[in-house]
Amino acid sequence: MPQSLAPRTARWRKSSYSNTNGGSCVEISDDLPGTVPVRDSKTPHGPILTFPTASWTAFIATLKAV
Repeated sequence: MPQSLAPRTARWRKSSYSNTNGGSCVEISDDLPGTVPVRDSKTPHGPILTFPTASWTAFIATLKAV
């Protein structure tokens, strides 16, 4: 997915593990089929990483298992 597409169509939400004091703020979007865009909420117009949904799901499952 082109990076320019995600900011226009994504509805972003901040991770529940993000720091509320302005640090470590990760946002993701769950509403783009097949893709999970991830960005730094402190720079919403900055770079976006995109992951296939299956890879993101496996990544989160691994984090929860640790």
